[in-house]
Amino acid sequence: MIDRPAPTDIAIHPLIAARWSPRAYADRAVEHAHVVAMLEAARWAPSAFNAQPWRFVVFEKGADPVAFGRAFGTLISFNQSWNANAQVLIAVLADTLTAKGAENPSASYDAGAAAMALLLQAHAQGLAAHSMSGLDADAFREAFLIPGRYEVLSMISVAHHGDAQSLPAALAEREHAPRARLPLERIAQFGGWVQAQ
Repeated sequence: MIDRPAPTDIAIHPLIAARWSPRAYADRAVEHAHVVAMLEAARWAPSAFNAQPWRFVVFEKGADPVAFGRAFGTLISFNQSWNANAQVLIAVLADTLTAKGAENPSASYDAGAAAMALLLQAHAQGLAAHSMSGLDADAFREAFLIPGRYEVLSMISVAHHGDAQSLPAALAEREHAPRARLPLERIAQFGGWVQAQ
């Protein structure tokens, strides 16, 4: 496992600082109990009106390789190229309707919070997890008969950490590249909105 803590300007919790999105995966099974723990972490995310609109469709390679392969096939080719050793795929969906059938405008936001809790739990368990928007949502919906009220948001792949040198050269370099984010002054404004110069 590559230790890549975020170079934060201000100290933050080590779990958050250390979480990142690796692509180097080992071809070794992930325990089902670890998958369940990730889902349990997601279950306790916050949501507007406690609606809990997140839904997850989970594919474990060892338990059901056929279903896993069908889910894998909905990833874009670039994501397929580095996910050969992924052991778990978790589709993140948002229920766009409330229990009363009205539109839930915060469904995607809340599902994102649940996905982040899942990613943090994966990292806490020593696993590599990478969230991807690069999938064919329509193909996934068709392959798994997802009802229209659910928006297919992303796919998270999970595995044990692998050797970055097993990746194509450009991706191996990215595994070791410095981590960077926009500075705080670019993303946060105090007291009101100031038009960027």
